[in-house]
Amino acid sequence: MKPEKVSSDVLLSVRDLRIGFDSGPAVRGLSFDVRRGEVLAVVGESGAGKSVTARALLGMVPRGASLSGSVRMHGPGTADVELVGAQRATLAALWGRRAALVPQDALSALSPVHTVGDQLAAAVRSVRGLSRGRAHAVAVAALEKVGIADAARRARAYPHEFSGGMRQRAVIAMATVNEPELVVADEPTTALDPELRGQILDLLVERCDAAGAALVLVTHDLGVVRSHADRVLVMYAGRHAESGPVDEVLTRPHAPYTAGLLASLPPDEPLPGRRLPAISGAPPTPDALPPGCAFAPRCPLADERCRTELPEPEETYDSRAVSCHRWRELPESPAQLFLEKVTTA
Repeated sequence: MKPEKVSSDVLLSVRDLRIGFDSGPAVRGLSFDVRRGEVLAVVGESGAGKSVTARALLGMVPRGASLSGSVRMHGPGTADVELVGAQRATLAALWGRRAALVPQDALSALSPVHTVGDQLAAAVRSVRGLSRGRAHAVAVAALEKVGIADAARRARAYPHEFSGGMRQRAVIAMATVNEPELVVADEPTTALDPELRGQILDLLVERCDAAGAALVLVTHDLGVVRSHADRVLVMYAGRHAESGPVDEVLTRPHAPYTAGLLASLPPDEPLPGRRLPAISGAPPTPDALPPGCAFAPRCPLADERCRTELPEPEETYDSRAVSCHRWRELPESPAQLFLEKVTTA
């Protein structure tokens, strides 16, 4: 577990965020805070709304999407900025200066017709106003800091001449070179080989820490959350399911959905002849959301209230938040709820 370094100082406040498409709502009334210097992991199954939420934190909502609510970036030393409804010029003034993105696919994020060094130098000049020569030197130093050997020569290479791991390092360098306050990383290791993923995540957290940046890390990997995050936000069908400190949420979940995700993790010791527990069914699509709690059709605790009444986030006795009508009735070992899914092979 990472050392606790979470401050109560809030950098970003998200309130009643709603994002919709022609196919239906992708995010439905989501509220949470991002604190300065913390690593906040956002987890959930595919279709939970994680990526579109993460990009909304930077004002990057897909064309044609409807957007409402509030995403407000706070000082100190600068005026608060509301990103929902902000003009393009307002958002452009934040990108690279106060906030930056580490995307899932580094190759598509880099221009194929400019060298990596030129792209990094351009990012530096756009914020700091340095000369070309000085910006290039800063770019080379940034590549060195992310572990790219022979950085001066590699800076003259094009993205296609970099390996996948090197491209991801270059994107991390670009995101952190101007020491932003917020870095949003959207599944930043998905395209990498398993042996590289831990290295890149360690590097990302290290560079954000060096820059003093808060990191919002979108991932489906609870192992990554356990080893790299301070707090976690669990999403389901575009809504908050549970949130709180990582060690508490992953040790003693309150939401049945969180318990189901944890129960589905491979054990430290293999279970010969047995399959892993699994949450039955699949998440609903935006155009087929059930009434009440969206997880109710898959939840072993669901009752009539769950099927008809939408649960709102509720603060618990241990300073967490959970969106579940029956969280108080979760057993001491909540994974037991899903054990009937374990069958002999």
